[in-house]
Order: sequence, then C-alpha cells, then structure tokens
Amino acid sequence: MKISYYPGCSLDGTAREYKESLESVAKILGIELEELHDWTCCGASSGHVTSDKLGVALAARNVVIADKIGKDLLVPCAACFLRLKTAEKELKAGNQIEGISYKYQGGFNIKHSTTFFREAISEKVLTARVKKPLYGLNAVCYYGCLVTRPPKITGAKNPEDPQDMDELMTILGASVKNWSYKTDCCGGNLILTHPEIARNLIKKLLDMAEEAGADCIIVGCPMCQSNLDTRQKEISRDNGGKYSIPIFYFTELMGLAFGEPSTGKWLNRHLTDTKALLKQKGLL
Repeated sequence: MKISYYPGCSLDGTAREYKESLESVAKILGIELEELHDWTCCGASSGHVTSDKLGVALAARNVVIADKIGKDLLVPCAACFLRLKTAEKELKAGNQIEGISYKYQGGFNIKHSTTFFREAISEKVLTARVKKPLYGLNAVCYYGCLVTRPPKITGAKNPEDPQDMDELMTILGASVKNWSYKTDCCGGNLILTHPEIARNLIKKLLDMAEEAGADCIIVGCPMCQSNLDTRQKEISRDNGGKYSIPIFYFTELMGLAFGEPSTGKWLNRHLTDTKALLKQKGLL
C-alpha cells in the first residue's frame, strides 16, 4: 500500500519519536509512505493567527502538491491536519486563494494518522503482527481539540467521542478506560503565552485520567504530548502532589506490541518516565 505523507515541522524536532515510531510501524504493516516533495510549513498556529489568508495559503500549497499525486495523504500532527483540512475545504469550494492558480481536483482524502491506521489496516492484519500484547496496560486515549473539531472541517463522524485510538489499543491488548475528557483542550500553545491557564487544563486531564483508572495516557498530537509530558513536575510543585503519568504516542505502543527494537530509543526521549510502568507490566 502506498500513501502520500506530510510529516510537518514538529516531527523533525520535538516529536522525533512520533515520526520514527510512525514510520517504523508503517514499514512493519507494509505501508509505503511517499513524503510530499518540497513540502513546507502549514502555518499551524502562527500562520492563521497572523492572517487568515496566509494561514490558508500556506496549507493550500501542500494540499495542491498532494492533489497532483492523487494518493490519500497521511498527516500525523493534529494541528497540521486541521490546517490542511481547512485549506482543502476552501479549494473544494473554488474559493480564490492567494498564490494558488491551480485547478484543484480533490480526488484523494486527508487522514490523520489515528484514523488512517484504524481504517486502512484490518483487525486481522494488526493482530497478526502482535508479538507482545499490551496486556495489563490501563489507558485512556486523548485526542485533543484538533483531530475531530470542528466536524464541518474535519469530517469526524463522532467528534465528541472518537474511537480510532481506543479501538487500535484494544486490538493490541490494552485495557482502554472510558472517560469524558478525550477531546478537552490541553491548553495548546497557551503554555507559552498564558502558562497558568494551560497548567490548570493539563492538571485536570491528568486528574481525570487517574480517576478513570488509567495508569497512562495515549495521544496522537505533538502539542498534546508535549504539554502533558513536560509539565508534570511544575504541576506537582505548584499543587503539592506527585504527577508521573506516562504519555505515549499511540505509534510507540504499536511498535512495542509489534516487537520493534527501536521502542526503547523513542521512550527515552520522554520527560516523564515511561519505562517503569512498562517494566512493571512485563512489557519491557
């Protein structure tokens, strides 16, 4: 299976473990990722905050590159996914976009990685690749704001209660807990401008995960992972508690279940310890 691939900026920086785990898992599953030639930044937060026109134009350039190829486009970053979907909507509507004169065809789908791996790969194939089931791992899946909302842009079937990661992790053997915070905001880039607001939102998510009976949180967004993983010491200090909840990318756990030997390298990059829990569960 071949699919177009837009990694986005963060996967070459702060989210290297997401990129490496995703590409490793894709290879195990026989998926050939064709990275878009000459892709550029989609603008993420800074583009559309600066100018609506700029935010759409930056993302539209990449959508046009994908359109010329005509294969479905895999987008791992939630922020990139929403920006590309927003540009796609404008292109499909025939709206004029600054710097874009190309006649858009639209014969492909833009898919976030969580949706792609759940829909494109059958349960039978996933199960056949499992060498180390995630038995004993009690998890909640956290999607954040941008993968499903607003549904008129993302096309999400169930924007308040997405199931793709839940189903993937269940297939791999994890015990996935129900909770009502899977699409609540983690604060996003408010961690830079209003850190006190973001820390309160992060604390709430950590508290609610523990209340749901989870010993870890699984994500598919670089910003969500960074906020939840890197701020636990600050939140512990400010609230007199002890937060140490591992925050995994879903692709890292897929790699672990598939027996990928690079798993330890990915997990070493997390600020909140991930290995102690996995060793306790007999998974490392």
